[in-house]
Amino acid sequence: MKPAQKDAYMLILEAIDTGLYKPGDRLVESDLAERFGVSRTPIREALQRLETQSLLARDGRSLIVASLDHNQLSELYVVRADLEGLAARLAARHATSEEVRVLRDMVEEDRALLGQPAAMARANRRFHKMIHLASHNRYLVQQLDLVHRTMALMATTTLAAEGRDKNALAEHDVIVAAIESRDEAKAEKALKDHISKAFMTRLKSDARNHDALH
Repeated sequence: MKPAQKDAYMLILEAIDTGLYKPGDRLVESDLAERFGVSRTPIREALQRLETQSLLARDGRSLIVASLDHNQLSELYVVRADLEGLAARLAARHATSEEVRVLRDMVEEDRALLGQPAAMARANRRFHKMIHLASHNRYLVQQLDLVHRTMALMATTTLAAEGRDKNALAEHDVIVAAIESRDEAKAEKALKDHISKAFMTRLKSDARNHDALH
């Protein structure tokens, strides 16, 4: 798929998600059109849509990539934990044997990525997306897509924290084991615990960064 055929909205979203544009960066219509080889009209529409979704914010006349304050972060993780937990519960109930097999393969294959935060973050997104799809509930998938889009506003991955990638993978292993055994309550609890630990890691990392700046 050539970039020009790709949706301008998705192109900008991916650029934010991969850290090409970070919170506070200014997005200029002409620059984006040139970078992605897309005309300015779809870029303008994409920027309006991203602003409506609070992924972009106004800074005078400019549009910048939004950042999340402590309260927004806490609110996001509360919603994420409940929605992801529900996805795991439904996956334990509805996942096909092929979907369960793919989840298991992901955990095994991701061991090779330990120590590579960016690759691990991509693999982590794929893993969570697979659980969302395995829930077989389109409305839940839509809500989780929205949550994960907002998570793109976090400039760093918690998987970069020392030892977090190994622990996260062990947590993924427990989640998949619960889904494999069709234990809905255990799958839900395992995923909620996983999100809670990721949130604690982020809070610690933010506190350290805050100290470093003052």
